[in-house]
Amino acid sequence: MTEYLIFRLYGPMASWGDVAVGTYRPTFDHPSKSAVMGLLAAAIGIRRDEDPKLRALAKSYNFAVQVDASGTMLRDYHTSQVPPSGTGKNTKHFATRKDELAESKKDMKTILSTRDYYCDAVYSVCLWSKLDEVPYSLEILTQKLKEPEFVLYLGRKSCPLAMPVDAKVVSGANIQEAFGMINSDDLLDGLQKDDSMRLYWEGTHDAGVPTVHTITRRDDPLSRKRWQFADRNEHFAVVQPGGRND
Repeated sequence: MTEYLIFRLYGPMASWGDVAVGTYRPTFDHPSKSAVMGLLAAAIGIRRDEDPKLRALAKSYNFAVQVDASGTMLRDYHTSQVPPSGTGKNTKHFATRKDELAESKKDMKTILSTRDYYCDAVYSVCLWSKLDEVPYSLEILTQKLKEPEFVLYLGRKSCPLAMPVDAKVVSGANIQEAFGMINSDDLLDGLQKDDSMRLYWEGTHDAGVPTVHTITRRDDPLSRKRWQFADRNEHFAVVQPGGRND
């Protein structure tokens, strides 16, 4: 039996990132590893400039995600005013949005972008230790998710959680069995349910279902400061209600 940390993610909007080119900001249809690790880091209280702690967190755990409700796609034409950042010795760093807006109005520039979101999607997340020694036990992570140090978001600051994550540690023979211990029926009553649930996981751990295919995602965080990500393999299967799989 393996110990798993399981929790639920739901909000009116979520954005999970993808390889972005130019002004278009797409999103995957399920959480990325960088987003899940960032959410855990926020719960623990790790700051964005603490690269060694962020990397240690990402290296210490594997994760899986089950899409309980896919939600609907929303595409937003986004405009934002930002001050010039300067170059060389004149480079400016703004700690907050408030600092940006405090700059002279005449220096402001408008940035245009198109951003994708998923609305009313529900995800179940499963986490387990990848190493013998990890920086935080699953029990500590559970408590921090219930009482986070920083605000938790679903990929972007414009996407706050709308319900508690209901985190808990369970024991199971495989990933599918762990997900079976999450009861999302009450939450899904008011949302559009999927006829079948999509399951994604990484590593060689037993998922309880056969792999349909494996894709490569560039979402394993290497450096938050330099915005660098490594490739990782992610496996996929479809699980029918009641535990059957295709």
